Amino acid sequence: MPSLGLRGRRKVRIGVLAPLSGDVSAWGRPGLDGCRIWADWVNADGGIALGDERVQVEIIAYDDEYEPAKALAGVKKLVLDDGVKLIMMLGGDTFPAVQGFVNQHKVLVTTLLPSDLSPDTPYLIAPCEVHPIYNVTGIEWLHENNPDLRTVALCAQEDSLGLPSIATYRAGFEAAGIDLVKEVLFPGTTDDVEPIVRGMLRAEPDILCWDTAYEPFVHALTECAFRLGFKGQILSCTADNYSELIHKTSVEFMEGFVFQFPDFDDPALNDPTVNFTNPNGFFDEYVKRFPGTWSAVSWEYFAILELWREAVTTARTVEPISVLAAMKAGGVGKHVFGDARWWGKELFGINHALVGNWPVVRIENGKARIVEYKSIPDWWDRHGPLLVQHMRALGQMWDQRPRLLPAAG
Repeated sequence: MPSLGLRGRRKVRIGVLAPLSGDVSAWGRPGLDGCRIWADWVNADGGIALGDERVQVEIIAYDDEYEPAKALAGVKKLVLDDGVKLIMMLGGDTFPAVQGFVNQHKVLVTTLLPSDLSPDTPYLIAPCEVHPIYNVTGIEWLHENNPDLRTVALCAQEDSLGLPSIATYRAGFEAAGIDLVKEVLFPGTTDDVEPIVRGMLRAEPDILCWDTAYEPFVHALTECAFRLGFKGQILSCTADNYSELIHKTSVEFMEGFVFQFPDFDDPALNDPTVNFTNPNGFFDEYVKRFPGTWSAVSWEYFAILELWREAVTTARTVEPISVLAAMKAGGVGKHVFGDARWWGKELFGINHALVGNWPVVRIENGKARIVEYKSIPDWWDRHGPLLVQHMRALGQMWDQRPRLLPAAG
């Protein structure tokens, strides 16, 4: 009967443990919405091929609000009560709270922040986003195409997202010969960014860099720079909902804004090296079902699920250890932006990050467009020790973090 294409009745459950509310929700809820599209597409196609059987998929979500205690409660519910076979997380401040439980129960977990990785995280992988190291590609592109940009002022919130990113931007600017003339670290509770931007502008930089600031900060900082009359280059990790920024500033002000995350209606995503099925169709369905919410992560959890599905089909099981082995077989994998290698031991202590090309995105005439795919491994081969130096200076290397504590519960 399975050979006749009849849909399976059995279901496999997948957990999304992410901030679905609060200031960080722009990097959680849109990812969940992307997962819902993936599940609908897979189930409509008969489910996942599992040997001679086809199984349906179900997405189980838990809002950790980017709070460690809630993340631990969430991972326990998803594993012990819901029986999920995969958990997808944003990572960052929430992962240390769940690390012991994940190791104890051998749960396959994905993160969007490879800085979570260490030899103490054998069941954690970063198969899609390679934050913060991909930020070097935007710096390198700017240097190659705008060599007159010689100085930069940089700011970020002081947390597990901002600090490794600060180290990466420091290394990237130094490698490009761009002088860092002002750096500001601010609390995540900051509600008035004008003193930050004024202080940065007093250094008269060619570039203002928002690092990996949360969406509310990126918007507030950009709008403030507009009000204060800044005329130079802006560089940021993300620019979620940039259309609203254009509306609140101007098309002219946002022209040339460089960041790292494309819209998926971009023609450059139809390149045959891209490993994402029907990106334009996915974008069209996403914006139709969830208008006004497209963000940096809308497609990332979807891409992770595609990698997971391929590994499940190869392993002929959904059991985490076998799926992890299938996913990493041969040391290479199909990253969304091209074939890549499992890498990271030099920086994270373990080869659990899938690293290859990453796009540089530029706003042109009010629309985000990929201007080039650049190789992260190539940059690392030339400047790796410099990045390690800056990561160590901020205490962000894996061997500078507290070691694993015993699992709780």
